[in-house]
Amino acid sequence: MAQTTDAVSIHPYFKVHAGKLDAVRALLPKFVAKTQTEKNCLWYNFTLDGDTVHCREAYIGAQGVIEHLDNVGAELGEMLALSDMVRLELHGPATELDKLRERCGPLNPAWFVSQCGISR
Repeated sequence: MAQTTDAVSIHPYFKVHAGKLDAVRALLPKFVAKTQTEKNCLWYNFTLDGDTVHCREAYIGAQGVIEHLDNVGAELGEMLALSDMVRLELHGPATELDKLRERCGPLNPAWFVSQCGISR
């Protein structure tokens, strides 16, 4: 099967600092409100497991990711003051991930290159 999409998904995991979970919960809707305006966002939501926050998000191509990072920079700064990013994964076609290596490389992500699949 051939790769059928240029979608790139991001999977950050944050470990919330002790006593900061309420502040993080209050911050999440701010991320969502800002992301709501992004035309290249395919999906975006937060999930929690105790004091670990995960954001499920995907964008049309690397450009969608770049637009998102530019859009939520202030909120991400707040999140990183309240938590530690313990894992970051980027998933997508090699051609799109290559466009993100310089921008996202300092965050030390795991790079998952799409191999095959379907999209509807």
